[in-house]
Amino acid sequence: MYTIELYKQCRQCPRKCGVDRTASTVVECPQGRIETTANYSIGFCREPADLRIAFAGLHFGEEPLVTVFGGSGTIFFTGCTLRCAFCQNYQISQDGFGRAVDCAEFTDICLRLQAAGAENINLVTGSHHIPKIAEYLRAARDAGVTVPFCWNSSAYESVEMLELLKGLVTIWLPDLKTMDSAFSKKLFAAPDYPDAATAAIKWMIENNPLEIAEIPEPPNAKPAEWAEPGQPRDKMMSGVIIRHLFMPGHFAETADVLAWLKENADGRAIISLMNQYTPVPFEEDSQKLAARTVALSSIENRLVTAEEDADIRDLIEAYDFEYLFYQELTDDTSWLPDFRRPQPFSNKLATPVWHC
Repeated sequence: MYTIELYKQCRQCPRKCGVDRTASTVVECPQGRIETTANYSIGFCREPADLRIAFAGLHFGEEPLVTVFGGSGTIFFTGCTLRCAFCQNYQISQDGFGRAVDCAEFTDICLRLQAAGAENINLVTGSHHIPKIAEYLRAARDAGVTVPFCWNSSAYESVEMLELLKGLVTIWLPDLKTMDSAFSKKLFAAPDYPDAATAAIKWMIENNPLEIAEIPEPPNAKPAEWAEPGQPRDKMMSGVIIRHLFMPGHFAETADVLAWLKENADGRAIISLMNQYTPVPFEEDSQKLAARTVALSSIENRLVTAEEDADIRDLIEAYDFEYLFYQELTDDTSWLPDFRRPQPFSNKLATPVWHC
């Protein structure tokens, strides 16, 4: 069973807030949530000891090694250890949308995703709940979940907590957002992000060597734009895919991240460079929007240009990574999710299995 002491004086993430998350309760309502407690105590993640989830479903927008044929069985947790000003999932990461699930319901969600054809169980933004998630993953395994578990995070987490997932999670999808502490302070409220994230990513690489299997196409497989019909596809069973989102107007940030990745990850992990930065139409009160606007002023809050895309491609070619994914540039913004809907994504991108 997870150690309740890790929640009573919480130091799970690098912020080490030290608050008693067991003293906080959440009153849930359709419009959002209200925290109440007799002895009010809430940390940066704004989450109590209860594990809260907003959505679960098959997702077809992850990297091909993760999506494969059946899609990635994503579970989106409420709360986050960061506060990215541009977050597309802000409704759940920052505004508290979701509801509590116990171990039995979590296990049932995993089993339903597996039965629906999920290639893996993709745990999205659970860094503030690692002890409890580790307990729930063991229960899910005991109940018959056989597909790999996948950890999808900002990498702003402590190695000590990641050790609790050793042997349970075999696929890792960490971000490496920036190597600039001043930049991360403005956008993520975490000046120590570069040090914490690189330490976490090094641990992931050292403990999870790349293992990729070739999977034959099953009957009635969902077509993919990136794959030939009738052909086998590669599936990641173990290893690390490190993601980096290019920030418009900040080519130097991406150059610095790729330099670190070339030295520390090339040949040992897969690189996924994304150009999908999209301004989000935030729906929040004026106070939250004002604070967000200040943070967003440190970047150019717009789509990536064709000229920037060409420069990034030149940079990729110069570094010559052994294994790298890069997105095609598009101005389509229809993929932005709305987690208040039972289907937060487009039908092309996801198949719902559970909603809060």
